[in-house]
Amino acid sequence: MDSPKFRVAICGAGIGGLLLAVTIGKYSNVPIDLYEAHSEVTTTGAGISIWRRTMVIMQELGLYEDLAKVASRAPDSSHGPYVRRSDIPEGGHHWFHQTFPYGPSSMHRRDMVDVLKKHLPSTCTVHLLKRMTTYTRAESGALNLHFADGTTATADVLVGADGIRSPTRKTMFERLVEDSPGTIDATRLSEYVDAKWTGCLVYRGVFPTEKLQNHSPGNPCATEMIIACGRGRHVVSYPVSRGTQVNVAAFVNDPQLADKPFEGHWVTDVSEEELKGSFESFEPYIRELIECIEKPSRWALHVVNELPLSTSGHVALLGDACHAMTPHFGAGAGQAIEDAFVLGHLIAHELTTVDNLSTALRIYQDIRLPFSSSVARESWKTGFMYDFLAPGYFNGVDRSREEEELECLQQAIRKQWEWQVGDASIEEWIEAERRLKESVS
Repeated sequence: MDSPKFRVAICGAGIGGLLLAVTIGKYSNVPIDLYEAHSEVTTTGAGISIWRRTMVIMQELGLYEDLAKVASRAPDSSHGPYVRRSDIPEGGHHWFHQTFPYGPSSMHRRDMVDVLKKHLPSTCTVHLLKRMTTYTRAESGALNLHFADGTTATADVLVGADGIRSPTRKTMFERLVEDSPGTIDATRLSEYVDAKWTGCLVYRGVFPTEKLQNHSPGNPCATEMIIACGRGRHVVSYPVSRGTQVNVAAFVNDPQLADKPFEGHWVTDVSEEELKGSFESFEPYIRELIECIEKPSRWALHVVNELPLSTSGHVALLGDACHAMTPHFGAGAGQAIEDAFVLGHLIAHELTTVDNLSTALRIYQDIRLPFSSSVARESWKTGFMYDFLAPGYFNGVDRSREEEELECLQQAIRKQWEWQVGDASIEEWIEAERRLKESVS
């Protein structure tokens, strides 16, 4: 390979940041500094589902076989989630369906992070306990990164993969207002910088599959991805860790609280009684599932408002820093991976130099931001469908036409998920490369 063209800094060693480093390293010898705020490269949360459009990226990068070893099912070998009306104490509605002929490959987030760490290139240096607080631009054009411990570092390009409270996003939009008046609507600065509460609380837990099988023999949640729907709340569960554990996320949604400040910690431990009380009206299978959760955590579900741009000069946003979304598609990690795949390819491309980095990053923005923003919007809408709160669909109250309205809702939910099953993520990179070549010529 030729000598390195520039130096890349990635802030945040989550799934998106790691995948970006893997992609850049696979296709170039560009030096990478990966900064992680914690004392180790780890992850929060538990289960993660990877659908076809994301899994084809893993195949391209040579990660497929390692991921298949830690997945609960071989990728593309299973059907999609079952969806059922479950807010009926005596037993759920018979509306059970296979959404797709094949579905996601589910695994523990920790297992995916371990696979990505294994594939980090030799050109990547990991720096732990480095929480970036802001960045400045030097007269030379280089970026100076400032960390909470008082140290600094330099880079030619900065990628903020630093999560929903991203310091990179905050600094980027504040500097746009200060240095480039008119680029964005300054009156909406706080909307771009701050995350917003959705009005939804999510109770999470993971426990051994054997526990559920003993407590509730025949419970489909032990082997299948289940979405149990109810008015204003729903439960999602699926196996992880090669089927040895069950991951549960239980949602309680109050749309009237959306956009209001959430008081208290976003993530906290709660009592088992609080969780059980929220779903005491659900069918036995779901109540028994929830009874298996010990020490549940409660997450105040926040998202990033839709952004007008995701790059500025030699700075780019990726994953949750750019489009943290509701998890109703299980697409947050997948969209971060797709971001990283396109951006990493562009950074590594032989036509990308320090002189046209801004152009390459804008191509990434123009390809990825509209799509990821649409996924975020549709995910929000899909959550309302699960909670029987979507305008024009079954509301969970009027049961006079229940069969007909549930069938209509089933078809609508199926349509919502269709984008997950194609190969369009590869097509995005092909289009990005075409635009890069066109910009150079």
